Amino acid sequence: MSKINQRHIYTSESVSEGHPDKLSDQISDAVLDACLEQDADSRVACETLVTTDFVMVSGEITTRAKVNWEEVVRETIRKVGYTDGEIGFSADTCKIMLALHPQSPDISQGVSEGVGKFAEQGAGDQGMMFGYASNETEELMPAPILYAHRLVERMARLRHDDPKTYWFLRPDSKSQVSFLYENGRPVKVDTVVVSHQHHPAMKDEQLEALVRQVAADVIPDEFMTDAVNYYVNPTGRFVVGGPNGDTGLTGRKIIVDTYGGVGCHGGGAFSGKDPSKVDRSAAYKARYVAKNVVAAGLADKCEIQVAYAIGVAHPLSINIDTYATGKISEERLQYLLEESGVFDFRPAAIIRNLGLKSPGKDGWSYCETAAYGHFGRPQFPWEQTDKAQTLREHAEKG
Repeated sequence: MSKINQRHIYTSESVSEGHPDKLSDQISDAVLDACLEQDADSRVACETLVTTDFVMVSGEITTRAKVNWEEVVRETIRKVGYTDGEIGFSADTCKIMLALHPQSPDISQGVSEGVGKFAEQGAGDQGMMFGYASNETEELMPAPILYAHRLVERMARLRHDDPKTYWFLRPDSKSQVSFLYENGRPVKVDTVVVSHQHHPAMKDEQLEALVRQVAADVIPDEFMTDAVNYYVNPTGRFVVGGPNGDTGLTGRKIIVDTYGGVGCHGGGAFSGKDPSKVDRSAAYKARYVAKNVVAAGLADKCEIQVAYAIGVAHPLSINIDTYATGKISEERLQYLLEESGVFDFRPAAIIRNLGLKSPGKDGWSYCETAAYGHFGRPQFPWEQTDKAQTLREHAEKG
């Protein structure tokens, strides 16, 4: 988001669990969950491709877990709702190809504690990761991406919970929400776009009425007016969809996964990667830190950048940007991040403090993250604001 306070419209998109790229993400993360359930030290870098009645799962997996990979894949597809062979992709009929091998020992020695050049666990790769938070919504997320997610999430829930009423909905869909901003704050929704795969017998007005109702349900009244523009299936038809209509790949929706284009992105995807990969774990940590800074009232907006070298535990740099909304100096905030001891950005500490090796025991799963956003959802540990009070106390000490 621009630092300049002005009147402008900002747009973000989301895609549903049935979108081919998101289906690929969920399969990759379901594989990760299955490995971690039996072996918390599993090393997983899993990539998935889906197309017409075909799935390919490839990558590097080193684990003591005994997993029926094909069963994991089919169950994930089934849960999303691809069970009808007539639409060109089904959990029961799709062909599955597996191309999995162990992680390179050269990487492993750099990211295993007590192995390699350093005594402590190093980063699983080089690169920079970003986390963002804004007080424009209760979830401390940018409004456009938050409500774009809520639209397709609610419509998927209706499809699952009441298939008789919503018989015309099929799994693949996309949404887009445009907000008018004034002086850096969301004022009202300007446009809602939804493209939803449907049964060929559906009448256009059925979907249009549903989209309008769902938008009214999930977007707060303060943002809604009678002047909202709606575009529902703007091409006029969306029968052929899902993997039959578009090939999907893991990691192709990195902006949907994060902040909808607000702030920066380091380029690394999340799904299918165990938490030794800082692409994922450090991005979660950066969100956790940024959210706590905003929750503490130290800034209205906050972006954290952290950078690593592969095999090295301590980050090369930590940077903070409050978009000129900080209540204390950025130099002071930088000190709180790096020197106060409130946060530890070493990979082993991130994994331990956020419980990233044992998602199932803590009531969440990596597969859950793979649709409707990795951020702004309370079940995930990086969404806690348990450090906000400590940050405030440190800030007050000057």
